[in-house]
Amino acid sequence: MITVKHNSNHYEFETLDQAIAWAMELGEFVTIQFNGIEVVGKFGADGILNGKFPNGEAYTWKKRRRR
Repeated sequence: MITVKHNSNHYEFETLDQAIAWAMELGEFVTIQFNGIEVVGKFGADGILNGKFPNGEAYTWKKRRRR
């Protein structure tokens, strides 16, 4: 059983996929506990749109070769 803590509430899910999907939909800070492991954070990836992060900062990728 997977336990998700949000504020002072506890929710249980059968699979980790279900717990993460719920956390992503919620879009708030949660704690997920399973198999003696604890994962905390706000789940869901911010995307890059029109070459910019959600905060408006430009996204750049520089790859340098070492000789």
